[in-house]
Amino acid sequence: MKDAFQQNNQRKTPKRRLVYENGRVYFTKETERAFYFVLTLVMLVAGILYKTGIL
Repeated sequence: MKDAFQQNNQRKTPKRRLVYENGRVYFTKETERAFYFVLTLVMLVAGILYKTGIL
């Protein structure tokens, strides 16, 4: 029973966030979510700057 527990808790090898294969770029789900979160923040800041007349 202890062996099965140790196998389940072993660290997985880290996956690459971006993979370029056959002319295509593949993302992990976490990378895609982080990318769109940053884009959302940029759009929010740009909208605030535009409304205040700075941009």
